[in-house]
Amino acid sequence: MDYAIKIGERDRPLRCGPGRTILEAALEAGVPYPHGCGSGICGICKSRLLTGEVGLTTYSEFALTADERADGLILACRAQPRSDCAVAWLELDQAVRHPRQGLGCRVVAIEAATHDIRIVRLGVPAGGRFAFSAGQYASVTFVGAPPRDYSMANRPDRPRIEFHIRRVSDDGASAHVADALRVGDPVLIDGPFGDCHLRRDHRGPIVAIAGGSGLAPIKSIVETALGLGMRQPIHLYLGVRDERDIYLEKEIGGLARRHRNLAFTPILSEPGGPTPRRTGPVAEGLARDLADLDGWVGYLAGPPAMVEAGCRELLALGMRAQDIHADAFYSEAEKAARAASP
Repeated sequence: MDYAIKIGERDRPLRCGPGRTILEAALEAGVPYPHGCGSGICGICKSRLLTGEVGLTTYSEFALTADERADGLILACRAQPRSDCAVAWLELDQAVRHPRQGLGCRVVAIEAATHDIRIVRLGVPAGGRFAFSAGQYASVTFVGAPPRDYSMANRPDRPRIEFHIRRVSDDGASAHVADALRVGDPVLIDGPFGDCHLRRDHRGPIVAIAGGSGLAPIKSIVETALGLGMRQPIHLYLGVRDERDIYLEKEIGGLARRHRNLAFTPILSEPGGPTPRRTGPVAEGLARDLADLDGWVGYLAGPPAMVEAGCRELLALGMRAQDIHADAFYSEAEKAARAASP
């Protein structure tokens, strides 16, 4: 049976059928409900359940903590009504409200950053501008490939848009970038999306953790913070498997030399041989350096296991949950599996 869903100050309830989520029903009814991934990962659609009962399908514990769930919060993208309900979405912390836009661009440069990561730079048409906040992402469509989500790696005030794209399969968008993309090819970007963005008003120290191509949004966040003249300590950790997976070390090292408040630490989790570099899980590495993170803010991006381990470590070191902003890079297969899981 259908249930009536009252959203915020809307006069008329909308209907939500069996097996549908509140977010799906809202978007179908034309309600501009805040959302991002749609898979229980990002937490942007976090809402308060005012009345009624819902069931929640699988979601990330960092999108909605156990304490938040106990306090009556839900994720609209995972909430399936079990009765008539009333909900209200939350006002996002220091929300950024860039208008969503589609923009046609062209590839102006392609660079092999590692054996499996390409840096793709796009030129924006004359008079055009893609507005976003450092750390956000866009849906990117290359001709002949399905749309995929990639984080912007450039500062928002730079004229070219930069993506770091790691090959994850032998087909799809990442394979197209690795094998077939050429300078001059047209690209469509749509966005921006995501709540893991730089909090400009936070004056405490920053710890940023990137795993692999998760360096893209972290690079944007760190470069933007420094460009804005933010002078608090910034600790950037890059976690990769082996030496060949490290990239942009010279560029970020130069940034650290110019800005004494930036410290950059690559850590290898699975080195193939003896190495002078630090080794082990990146979360454990930062725990050896930083003792008390109360008053700090954390940004994390990369593989889900690394992001979740990093979030746990930051909480254990005293960082407040509301000061942790994470973007886990789930593959399309992982997103589909999570969306289908009960």
